[in-house]
Amino acid sequence: MLLRSISMHAKVFSNSFNKTASITKKLTTIALLTTLSAILQSAGGFIPVAGLFISPFATAPVIISTTLSEKYGVLGYLLTIFLLVLIQPSEVLIFTFTTGLLGIGIGLAYHVWKRRLSLIISGAIALLSGILIVLLVFQFPLLGPSIQPTIDLPLFFSLAFFSFFYSWFWVELSVFLFKRLKR
Repeated sequence: MLLRSISMHAKVFSNSFNKTASITKKLTTIALLTTLSAILQSAGGFIPVAGLFISPFATAPVIISTTLSEKYGVLGYLLTIFLLVLIQPSEVLIFTFTTGLLGIGIGLAYHVWKRRLSLIISGAIALLSGILIVLLVFQFPLLGPSIQPTIDLPLFFSLAFFSFFYSWFWVELSVFLFKRLKR
């Protein structure tokens, strides 16, 4: 199952979008996906408890836009960061290095690799790298105030394990979305 080729769904989706859409439609689509991503990510700050369950879904628009076009996906990622600076600055660091970076990692992987495991590993590396940057460089309590921002081996493996399975979830969800959007 992990070694099955899955990129055909994304390629069909991307090719049909790039061949049939005008530049205006492409920019409008990316702008809408960017706005959706910013709204979903900022839910963590605007809606007290439920927002924490809504904000992880900001990854989906980033995966879709990056799969449509690498250039527009990275542009959408940067624009989402800019929008978050304006509407919810407290979510910028989290989106930039976790939610958004995971979407960029998986979206770009669709253009490079064909196997499910390669996409999962690509997303997991992007997410783990972002989490480590937030914890070690910015000393931001991403895992909560009770966990110190120092990394020991068990915490590193726990984060790697989480990143792998979280990335797997998003790869499976994106395959499902591409199958639905292809129709």
